[in-house]
Amino acid sequence: MPVESVFPRLEALLPHVQKPIQYVGGELNSTVKDWDACDVRWSLMYPDAYEVGLPNQGVMILYEVLNEQEGVLAERTYSVWPDLEELMREHGVPQFTVDGHRPVSAFDLLGVSFSTELGYTNLLAALDLAGIPLSARERTTDHPVVVAGGHAAFNPEPIAEFIDCAVVGDGEQAVLDITRIVRAWKAEGRPGGREELLLRLARGGGVYVPGFYDVEYLPDGRISRVVPNRPGVPWRVAKHTVMDLDEWPYPKQPLVPLAETVHERMSVEIFRGCTRGCRFCQAGMITRPVRERSITGIGDMVDKGLEATGFEEVGLLSLSSADHSEIADIAKGLADRYEEDKIGLSLPSTRVDAFNIDLANELTRNGRRSGLTFAPEGGSERIRKVINKMVSEEDLIRTVATAYGNGWRQVKLYFMCGLPTETDEDVLQIAEMATRVIAKGREVSGSNDIRCTVSIGGFVPKPHTPFQWAPQLSAPETDARLAKLRDAIRADKRYGRSIGFRYHDGKPGTVEGLLSRGDRRVGAVIRAVYEAGGRFDGWREFFSYDQWMACAEGALTPQGVDVAWYTTRERGYEEVLPWDHLDSGLDKDWLWEDWQDALDETEVEDCRWTPCFDCGVCPQMDTATQIGPTGKKLLPLQVVKSGAGQGK
Repeated sequence: MPVESVFPRLEALLPHVQKPIQYVGGELNSTVKDWDACDVRWSLMYPDAYEVGLPNQGVMILYEVLNEQEGVLAERTYSVWPDLEELMREHGVPQFTVDGHRPVSAFDLLGVSFSTELGYTNLLAALDLAGIPLSARERTTDHPVVVAGGHAAFNPEPIAEFIDCAVVGDGEQAVLDITRIVRAWKAEGRPGGREELLLRLARGGGVYVPGFYDVEYLPDGRISRVVPNRPGVPWRVAKHTVMDLDEWPYPKQPLVPLAETVHERMSVEIFRGCTRGCRFCQAGMITRPVRERSITGIGDMVDKGLEATGFEEVGLLSLSSADHSEIADIAKGLADRYEEDKIGLSLPSTRVDAFNIDLANELTRNGRRSGLTFAPEGGSERIRKVINKMVSEEDLIRTVATAYGNGWRQVKLYFMCGLPTETDEDVLQIAEMATRVIAKGREVSGSNDIRCTVSIGGFVPKPHTPFQWAPQLSAPETDARLAKLRDAIRADKRYGRSIGFRYHDGKPGTVEGLLSRGDRRVGAVIRAVYEAGGRFDGWREFFSYDQWMACAEGALTPQGVDVAWYTTRERGYEEVLPWDHLDSGLDKDWLWEDWQDALDETEVEDCRWTPCFDCGVCPQMDTATQIGPTGKKLLPLQVVKSGAGQGK
């Protein structure tokens, strides 16, 4: 039977809310398929506002991969702002998709992509609005299967109560495997109900079903072991890794938003994974090995994507885009091809040791020359050795001198506060570095009209990294350290006015730390915060530290643990970590050895260019690093004269 659109009821509410356009749908390249012509139906959610969620590459890729399949339907849903949520509850309008405005509860599966743990309360709001029980064990065959994915799914234990299963790693092939299993189960008449479907998903080894595992605890609160409670369920669940990205050229038809979003550009992932070995970086660790998209594959994606969207900027995305083995040829080839159309190119923040002026000039040739962003991460040479960020201060000064000398006037430097073994002195050296940057910039440019912005975030230890055992700096200590740095910058009469200072206080980091390394006991905190009105915890105007701490005290005290137990406590090698039964491919002994190397301030090279360091990913995952150069050039060879993507 067709599922009725809720739009007629929703439309009456839209004049009373902020940014109503975000709920209307109908974006260029969006898809609405015939409900009855499909036998497997996905609702895909990014648990944040439309303006943040729509540009998300992960959701956009899965949306297209699924909708390309015959008999499969995928629609998108996002978190609604509190003003609309209140009206939806008042008028009985359920959580809906923006494509067909169909109720989320009518779909077979609800796939939720978590880039950050601070989206957990938004998941609960969406489930509640959809009429789906918050606890997975209370759901029936009539409810969607709730599937978590994204980087935060590498430790889904804090939300184990609320999800049916989790996919660890790359999603492209995983969602197709899940779709085949659901289709077969439905075709057979749904034998065994929800339990049988989840068993089929779990026994394949590629989907983690928390309900099929029991967690046992020691008297001191640590985990004793995690044990499967059904026959045939694996003891460890391995991550998915997509090899040969050229076989997955998605998105082919990128979505073009109707409302303003945080990124309005056509983005291409030029490679996946990173082996630089920055010890704080979860994304780099869990996405190994490096898999480059070929220069011709990138060129083809850009060509078709611009033709499909009309965007005027192309983002070349990865964890360290300037490390692509053919980045110079990619940048020059794209700048040449779209010179007449003035299509701009952009990279995420550039590594200091990967920057060169030729690359920077190609990236800005067809677009505006904005500021450059570099991420030294640590203020002192010593702390950069601890985190394995192999950038010397001289490298940085040389790089910014080149930039200022070639006409740039704005440089942004990103650092973290609270890194393992960090002292006040390590952080205060950020001020010294910034003054050196301004001094050198004035010298090489002959002008005082230059700026350096120092942006600082609090460090949060993450699972599946060498710092997963490290103590986190408390919020008061973080704030005190940042206050000293702020005062040092402001006290500099000569350079202080040229240095911008932006920082986040330590409170959101404490909550993120609780959720990042939490276990199932933390689920009660998330539920309590949600029931107390917690939403959009990644937004400063909605986040309430006091609310989180009060709910944590109420939920954790009976368990004999507290927030500090999860955040500022250092772990030992023998401790069973909440995510140990989820296999990222990284050998735990290797991670521990790298943690010891950090404490010894020992640096490790990038295994792309040096012998293997036995992190475990390639042999355990049956994968391998895939890098160029290919020796090929972008096509067409002629410069395009008119119409983005139209060859001569």
